[in-house]
Amino acid sequence: MALNLKQVGRLTQDLVEEVSKAIVGKEAVLRKVALAILADGHLLIEDYPGLGKTIMAKSFAAALGCEFKRVQFTPDLLPADITGTYMLDRKAGDFILRRGPVFTNVLLADEINRAPPKTQAALLEAMQERQTTLEGETHPLGSPFLVMATQNPIEFEGTYPLPEAQIDRFIMRIEMGYPAADDEVEMLSRRVARKQDLVEMDQIASPSQVLEMQAAVEEVFVEEDVERYVVELVHRTRTHSRVEVGASPRGSLALLMLSRAWAAIEGRDFVVPDDIKEIAVDALAHRLILKPDPMIRGVLPAAIVQEVLRDVPVPKVD
Repeated sequence: MALNLKQVGRLTQDLVEEVSKAIVGKEAVLRKVALAILADGHLLIEDYPGLGKTIMAKSFAAALGCEFKRVQFTPDLLPADITGTYMLDRKAGDFILRRGPVFTNVLLADEINRAPPKTQAALLEAMQERQTTLEGETHPLGSPFLVMATQNPIEFEGTYPLPEAQIDRFIMRIEMGYPAADDEVEMLSRRVARKQDLVEMDQIASPSQVLEMQAAVEEVFVEEDVERYVVELVHRTRTHSRVEVGASPRGSLALLMLSRAWAAIEGRDFVVPDDIKEIAVDALAHRLILKPDPMIRGVLPAAIVQEVLRDVPVPKVD
């Protein structure tokens, strides 16, 4: 039997609580990761090393009962290292497909901006089309399929800037942030008590339930005035005086899907404007390209999105 929205909300809360065993004091961040999963979108995590990005991705996969694979991106990484390749089987006398790590449910692309453009292109097809092409033959990927990518915002030596087309494929970009002092003490205490680095995760859901949760989110109702509110927010990013390139229609779709997922987590079957406000910065800021002058002055895209949120009138919802 299909899951209803109340069950989706409870499962999501259980999922966040379970992953909180490994990631202490970051419930708001974990909810955003859950949002990306419910909205069936890929996630870009941009923050400093050592904050638990890899552990978080692995913990979510374990709690969801999903297959997890990790790729450490490096300048010499080849497309075949991600997609796989055909190899000669001497016993069979034929070429067989050796599947790469992209054939999984949750793929962690660690330090994604270290790989060259050709490798990024191979991953881009998987992210957008949920398939990969090898020797002219198309191979569909499994479901669910989620890319969690990480990048270091301060280290640029030996890196390749992500193409705008690929950045636009990430439904959200989030930051982890340093833990509060008390949370860091709690993290140390838990490590001492465990006597090992590994944090055991209980399975909260299954891959089939993830698909059911995503299907339930599709039933969340959105009024036309709320849809127009989404479009107006995105449109204002395109006409803003300090923005060179605003958010694309894909940004509108991302904002819509994430707001529906947020409503589902809150146990509602309809979207209100506050749902959109909650996730607008994470859904839109990485899609903006600022003009040179504000960029030099240190203006951040997130500040532009927050300004747009203040300027656009909020619709009344019955």
